[in-house]
Amino acid sequence: MSVEVTEHAPTEPIPTVETARKLGLLPEEYDRICEILGRKPNFTELSIFAVMWSEHCSYKNSIIWLKTLPRDSERMLAKAGEENAGLVDIGDGLACSFKIESHNHPSAIEPYQGAATGVGGINRDIFTMGARPIAQLNSLRFGNLELPKTRRLLKGVVKGIGDYGNAFGIPTVGGEVYFDDSYNVNPLVNAFSAGIVEVGKVAKATSYGVGNPVFIVGSATGKDGIHGATFASEDISDKSTEKLPAVQVGDPFMEKLLLEATLEVIATGYVIGIQDMGAAGIICSTSEMSAKGEHGMDIDLDRVPTRQPNMEPFEILLSESQERMLIVVEKGNEAAVKAIFDKWDLNCEQIGTVTDTGRLHFHRYGKRVADVPADDLVLGGGAPQYKREYREPAYYKEFQKFQVSEVSDVSGEEVSKVARHLLTHPNICSRKWVYEQYDSMVGTANRSTNAPSDAAVVQVKNTDKSIVITVDCNSRYVNADPEQGCAIAVAEAARNIVCSGGEPLAITNCLNFGNPYVPEVYWQFVGAIKGMKKSCEKFRTPVTGGNVSFYNQSSDEGPVFPTPTIGMLGLMESSDNRMTLNFRQVGDVIYLVGQSKDDLASSEYLYSYRGIKGSPAPAFDLDEEYALQAAVKQLITDKHIASAHDVSDGGLFIALAESAMAGNLGFSVTTDKSFRTDAFLFGESQSRVAVSVSADKQAGFEAALQQSGVAFSRLGEVTESNFVIDGQTLLTVSEAKDLYDNALGNLLEK
Repeated sequence: MSVEVTEHAPTEPIPTVETARKLGLLPEEYDRICEILGRKPNFTELSIFAVMWSEHCSYKNSIIWLKTLPRDSERMLAKAGEENAGLVDIGDGLACSFKIESHNHPSAIEPYQGAATGVGGINRDIFTMGARPIAQLNSLRFGNLELPKTRRLLKGVVKGIGDYGNAFGIPTVGGEVYFDDSYNVNPLVNAFSAGIVEVGKVAKATSYGVGNPVFIVGSATGKDGIHGATFASEDISDKSTEKLPAVQVGDPFMEKLLLEATLEVIATGYVIGIQDMGAAGIICSTSEMSAKGEHGMDIDLDRVPTRQPNMEPFEILLSESQERMLIVVEKGNEAAVKAIFDKWDLNCEQIGTVTDTGRLHFHRYGKRVADVPADDLVLGGGAPQYKREYREPAYYKEFQKFQVSEVSDVSGEEVSKVARHLLTHPNICSRKWVYEQYDSMVGTANRSTNAPSDAAVVQVKNTDKSIVITVDCNSRYVNADPEQGCAIAVAEAARNIVCSGGEPLAITNCLNFGNPYVPEVYWQFVGAIKGMKKSCEKFRTPVTGGNVSFYNQSSDEGPVFPTPTIGMLGLMESSDNRMTLNFRQVGDVIYLVGQSKDDLASSEYLYSYRGIKGSPAPAFDLDEEYALQAAVKQLITDKHIASAHDVSDGGLFIALAESAMAGNLGFSVTTDKSFRTDAFLFGESQSRVAVSVSADKQAGFEAALQQSGVAFSRLGEVTESNFVIDGQTLLTVSEAKDLYDNALGNLLEK
């Protein structure tokens, strides 16, 4: 092969600074590329740098702050960002691999495929670790449901997730759906997956060993998803629909074959390294694996199986066609590897070899079309890192001026009116319309389908262990106060796991924000990182990795609410600790664990019922939260309580209503007259859990809490069928369930 690098192919434009700008690079970044290469790049090389230095791949505007997050614990088996996904020791020689990632921009313009390929991509990250996926979650954000566009996007996204996940055969065991006008243009689609692997059988995303063969396996490469990473690193605009080719197309049946073949080939012990071809495709996998292993690669693009004829070098390199892997194998085992993929009827082509040059040499039609240093392309190597200007937005101080005394309290019939409003609000009502489209029972490991709890509980087969997983973020809180709001997101995730009987272990995050070059947006990002850091340190839940998604904004609508979605992993060592949220029997006593406050800030009641959009984040104290969770853990361990449900969106009333409806029972409670009625029932101050206790365990329950020092109060008791507050019957359980279960479907069928 020729070693001469062609300046540009006949069909390629001659690159200039303006070309670089159109590809998403800054002028100074173009100059830096020329300096690295010692010459001007050709178009293929410039395209390589454009995708690898995009925000989506390089985290150039976020990595400095991400490095401040806690990343270590005695259970961590892979450092954040070093492998395809996080890896946490769960004991007995087993580990859980888990991760969350976004597919926001593709879902905004093609919701079905955008969401489907998000599911496919996150599952590949798990099984390239050698782990078999066992559960999925998702966190979805949409605009105003009154808009036909929002209803179209929601239906497309949910169908895409359902069709892909159901066909792939991994249960979707929970998640969240949230609506706000800030997401009218930019929906957020965040997908989470978790899998189990034996500790000694983990695969690495690396490359080394001169002469070792490099294989591409799985689907053929097409023109879908080209420049998908750069598309994800720019604002949504009216012209975004022109970038439909940047959206990938998924095939869940191919992915199922790829899963089985990948786990089989990893089990042979012949694999040096393996990486999913997600964002930026071949160029991302070759560069990141080479940089990590401090080696290089010679790659012949003519040998890449393609779906279209005459694909240009940059198209092959940047394509994000789905269901593909790059594998480096010990030399001499080529035939054995090919035999495995032949058995599963999948492409398996050797496209190159490992070198000791530290450079990536790409050839096409006998010519070297690109020669780039691997390390200079990647995060942690030569990719640029910026600390952007940030500035407190004007709204922040305005929100702090809110006084609860400005709002009139509720009484009498209005309590019933608010209750019905909240039960039918799309941010609170049942997600039945969504989850009925997902298969939650495939694999027969889901312990939550018929016994609801605050987090999903999924059995680890052949053990008594379960992983306990959740995704959480109230973006209204984060918008009101990024630091406090993100600290609450971590705390609520931990609270959900604790209330389900688990022990929080670690988090992954999906950080969805607007344009990082806008100082007020970057201020939100920095604040969220600070809040995440202090909460993760308090709960000893290090960050295993995740995803940053900037540019979720448009010129017309502005940025989305800052949405740092927290995916948390917990562990339940024994099924004896399983705790559900449903009331169990008539006569059980209902208690509130934690301290109520005269606080309405950022509550759904204040925002949507009262129409007050500007207020601080709700009351939250990290030490108080930690003490509460420690107390609830002990109550569950000592078998003092029959149910536990955290107080969150919609306040205490919604927590009681959900526990009652899940058990097909009612409740009769009395409000504490030392607080405002609306704050007591509908406020969302943190660090509170509603529990039920059988009459014979009351004394032990109260003694345990008195010893812990955590505040508690008796609210009332579980009844047969009515929701009664201060002697006033608001609803029957059947009326409440009808409103709650059907509200979302009714809104969508308008």
